[in-house]
Amino acid sequence: MSESFEPYAHRHPSTQHVMRYFAWGHLPAHLQEKSQACAELAGLMVSSLPDGPELTAGLRKLLEAKDCFVRAALDAAAAEQEAARSVDPAAPYGDGTEGA
Repeated sequence: MSESFEPYAHRHPSTQHVMRYFAWGHLPAHLQEKSQACAELAGLMVSSLPDGPELTAGLRKLLEAKDCFVRAALDAAAAEQEAARSVDPAAPYGDGTEGA
């Protein structure tokens, strides 16, 4: 699935609205894989189901799950950086600054 959401222009406004939040290109590379997997599942559901309240609810719940997966990946990356700093106190922080 490409990141373009134009294929959903003919869909119900609620479907269009939720689908735009599945974009992943703005994310750092290590987060894109998690977000893209959810976007692909959302696209599959939209392409195979009719618009309606249950589709919208399912997409919203999938969006919540995607957000959780991305946050889990952020936590994992932060834990890796913290572990690296405990071995090498001069290792860079996530914001690009050097350790104290």
